[in-house]
Amino acid sequence: MLKALVIGAGTMGSTHSFAYSTMDDVQLVGIVDRTLEKAEELARKLGAQAFASYEEAIESLGAVDVVSVCVPTPFHKEYVKKVADDCFQVVCEKPLARNLKDAKEMIDYCKKKGVKLFVGHVVRFFPEYQRAKQMIEEGKIGKPGVVNTKRGGGFPSASRDWYADYNSSGGLVLDLMIHDFDYLRWCFGEVERVYAKSAEGRAMAKLDYALVTLRFESGVIAHLEGTWAHQNFATKFEIAGKEGVIHYDSSKATPLVKGINHNNTGSAGVAVPESPLKENPYITELKHFISCIKNKEEPIVTPLDAYKAMEIALAAIESLKEGKVVELRKQEMEVKR
Repeated sequence: MLKALVIGAGTMGSTHSFAYSTMDDVQLVGIVDRTLEKAEELARKLGAQAFASYEEAIESLGAVDVVSVCVPTPFHKEYVKKVADDCFQVVCEKPLARNLKDAKEMIDYCKKKGVKLFVGHVVRFFPEYQRAKQMIEEGKIGKPGVVNTKRGGGFPSASRDWYADYNSSGGLVLDLMIHDFDYLRWCFGEVERVYAKSAEGRAMAKLDYALVTLRFESGVIAHLEGTWAHQNFATKFEIAGKEGVIHYDSSKATPLVKGINHNNTGSAGVAVPESPLKENPYITELKHFISCIKNKEEPIVTPLDAYKAMEIALAAIESLKEGKVVELRKQEMEVKR
């Protein structure tokens, strides 16, 4: 039985805590939040102990096996390094950090301490997204050429309204669209250039919208939309290949369909529904990380993957600021996978 501690009792901290509480081979032993009342409320529901600081938790609990870091992005490095100092395995929510220097420092620090670093790019664990990747790899739509994605809803609310502080959160592109950057890189490989436009400075406060175009080394072109300006959170993607199209829309009753091109005309034929089994992806993700700890296996999401997703997001932010295409230089990074 592995002992798990969660730092942060907000949305993601609650999500990790509930996920751990469902597992037969994990005991949720503690929840940390600097607002102790929040930690206590969540801990009461899940039968765990509440603490106002990480240090207090470790002093009381002693050794634990895994710690989830679910605090705002600017505090990720501080807590990841604290956990690594204690030689506990660490799960850190995405994005790994606010800048690449901090991200590399975190990766190198965990490697130095011999600690596994898992990063919560949960979209890789959504069954619809997994099924679409499988269909691509099986050649169901032929050679992929063009991709469209959309993700978003209303502006997120959080403790101390930290998402509204662009310097802390990185805004829509780094905090939200990074999900699709990571997923598309998982499917199509490395990105060579990025171009982005957004509504920043042209819309009301707490309304944000961005368009990002990625060109992959494989030749695939992807157009990504991100929004914090609409009601009702939803995600969509359309992946077009030489022989067909995969289309997904979370707002539809039958969200994932495959259109087949007949006679290579490019016109879509009958839509064939694809209905993967539903499971909470956060539970699936954390079960996977726990399995990797127990069996000393490599995770689906590596520290390098998290770094590369940040690299794309920050290139998009640079493109927004400079109004030009940003070329991603090939960079070699030695990280412990």
